[in-house]
Amino acid sequence: MSTPREFATRIVARLRDAGHVAYFAGGCVRDELLGLSPKDYDVATSATPDEVRPLFRRVNEVGVSFGVMLVREQDITVEVATFREESGYSDSRRPDEVRFSDANADAKRRDYTINALFLDPLDTRDDPRGRVLDLVGGLDDLNRKVIRAVGDPDARLSEDHLRALRGVRLAARLGFTIEPATGEAISRHATQLAGVSRERVGDELRKMLTHPTRAAAAELLQRLRLDGPTLDESSRPAHLSSLRAMPGDAPFGACLGAWVVDRVHASGQGLDALALDRALAQTPSRLRAALCLSNDERDCLRDTLALTREIAEGWAARSVAGRKRLASRQAFTGALCVVSGRDGALAATVLADVAALAATPSGLAPTPLTTGDDLVERGFQPGPRFKQALEAAYDAQLEGRIRTREEAIDLCARVLATGEHG
Repeated sequence: MSTPREFATRIVARLRDAGHVAYFAGGCVRDELLGLSPKDYDVATSATPDEVRPLFRRVNEVGVSFGVMLVREQDITVEVATFREESGYSDSRRPDEVRFSDANADAKRRDYTINALFLDPLDTRDDPRGRVLDLVGGLDDLNRKVIRAVGDPDARLSEDHLRALRGVRLAARLGFTIEPATGEAISRHATQLAGVSRERVGDELRKMLTHPTRAAAAELLQRLRLDGPTLDESSRPAHLSSLRAMPGDAPFGACLGAWVVDRVHASGQGLDALALDRALAQTPSRLRAALCLSNDERDCLRDTLALTREIAEGWAARSVAGRKRLASRQAFTGALCVVSGRDGALAATVLADVAALAATPSGLAPTPLTTGDDLVERGFQPGPRFKQALEAAYDAQLEGRIRTREEAIDLCARVLATGEHG
């Protein structure tokens, strides 16, 4: 089976054999030159869609008006796009006019110089990877680790305001700096991000915050005053101690929660329960709309904020069962990381206590000794007190006061009969 690079190389060769110019283009070139493994490969060519179509067996026409075709082999897909130039971005996203052109014009329409490089994989005389075609100074910027807009940065950013977020994402992920003129243009255009589709904004932020360089990305967003338009609120600087404490594989909702906590505590360390209450009451629904969060992402954000507040409000004052229940919730690990960024001593105390609770005979989250079905079998009628009875039995199990199914059923029976809590 071919690798994506081998398949893309065969596509280039087929186009060349048919008399067309063709190169690898964009991010795959950038990543190869940086020694990274591209996720996918794109090919740019002088061939029009009508000329591409008959050359390959499996072709999907996803953007013929823009000269974009998808060529497939088994589970590999390569985007093949005709060289083009564009003009008139009236919706600040798509060009009003597209004209098929040449490699020079195609490079100059792209966003950043390091994304405007081409590579000829068939010319390996000087480099086994192929020959680089640099028409906009991208190689120098790649070597200097600089993000620079192609041509006039104001013009590039006004064409598609989402390019500002892409520039931040690239800079953070690659450890590059943003060239001053480009950074100034990004700041000037920051407020225009409010007019971009919230789904597109959410997708870009999702890519930033689910990557280990998330704190660097958020810091850049704040410095360039993109944080406010991104989150649909006022821009503000914040110390990102909680966001930096998140593990590399933390989910988007938890990372978003960490950034929210940092922003509501922007002026100092510690955790303010009232500030967390306000964030919990207002933020999840607002950010769901601002970033087009999925239900799972919204719930993860909400639970991370709620658990952070629960820990901050008084972990030690809770019962053994109460602490075990909190520690067993899915968002607890993320919330504890948030706490560790704001109050390291509290986080260390909680972590030690959780370890001790996990070492008890029942552990943190044992399978309940009894269920509602058991109670029905014993002749009890289901009703509002079932949940109360089962929770009382589970609390007793967590605290080691009962150890058998019969003891759990007896406790439930007492609660159902008298309303006592065991």
